[in-house]
Amino acid sequence: MRIGLLTGGGDCPGLNAAIRAVVKQGLGEYGHTIIGFRNGWKGVVDGDVVPMSRENIRNVLPQGGTMLGTARYHPHSSDGGMDAVMATLEAERIEALICIGGDGTLNAASKVAEHGIKIVAIPKTIDNDVAGTDLSIGFHTAVNIATEAIDRIHTTAESHNRVMVVEVMGRHAGWIAVNAGIAGGAELVLAPEEPFDMDRIVKFLKHRHRAHANFSIVVVAEGALPREGSSMQYEAQLGQFGEIIAGAIGERVANEIATRTGFDTRLTILGHVQRGGTPTPTDRILGSRFGVAAVDAVTHGETNVMTALRNEEVVLVPLSEIAGKVKHVPADLLRVARVLA
Repeated sequence: MRIGLLTGGGDCPGLNAAIRAVVKQGLGEYGHTIIGFRNGWKGVVDGDVVPMSRENIRNVLPQGGTMLGTARYHPHSSDGGMDAVMATLEAERIEALICIGGDGTLNAASKVAEHGIKIVAIPKTIDNDVAGTDLSIGFHTAVNIATEAIDRIHTTAESHNRVMVVEVMGRHAGWIAVNAGIAGGAELVLAPEEPFDMDRIVKFLKHRHRAHANFSIVVVAEGALPREGSSMQYEAQLGQFGEIIAGAIGERVANEIATRTGFDTRLTILGHVQRGGTPTPTDRILGSRFGVAAVDAVTHGETNVMTALRNEEVVLVPLSEIAGKVKHVPADLLRVARVLA
């Protein structure tokens, strides 16, 4: 078979492990031809292809990012985008597509599947908000990075008697904030799932600093918002393409805390640091398992599905069940973050 391969949306550690697995399993086990598309769906539209070989994937396992490049582009949202996708796939004689991406890329994949193209998707996102899977490629590394940053911030916060606000990624779901907050011993975690009350935050910090501590760590997800009707009025700050502006909510929270408490308060925005660097063994293994499973699925005629991790087992989930859905942090994990404050 001639199988197309792309990575779309934001980059993350572990993508090259998945690419490597697709190529090795496709070529070595089944004798397929793997055609890579550069820069996600944009590469499919533009016909920007690269035949994948064993030489392409040598020594890529420990590398972050994606060797195929990526872009935030959805063909179904662009004039002529779907027609261009179909024309490229026909010209390249592509029989099936393996798409590695987050919610946007996988939603686009479901739209392409509606046009009769055989699709197998692989979930990746540091936000871990793809529905249908316990874990997405990139999340484990991002949590490790964020936790290490919080550990480092603890020492400087305590040395200077400061409140340190740490903003992490997570627009629709607070998986990084909650997990890194718990692992890093943060006093407060603000996540999109639970709108916060600044009055309660201020009361808590004042009590903590009077009673038994001279510093505090507040972790805030970029998509966190204050509760409607509370004393802090705020709307999410969006960029040109609808993305949340990094640092906007973190800066506002830090300013509110400093103004209302008088405590020396500083902001650290982790931003794209969470996306970069060497993938953890967990992400390398997960990417490898998903890549092998995706090729197996295509070969056996199981398409229009997504690989997913459920209870340590890799399974196939229909794209129609997960497209456009968000996996939120469960209430019990949010409760743990609150209890350990």
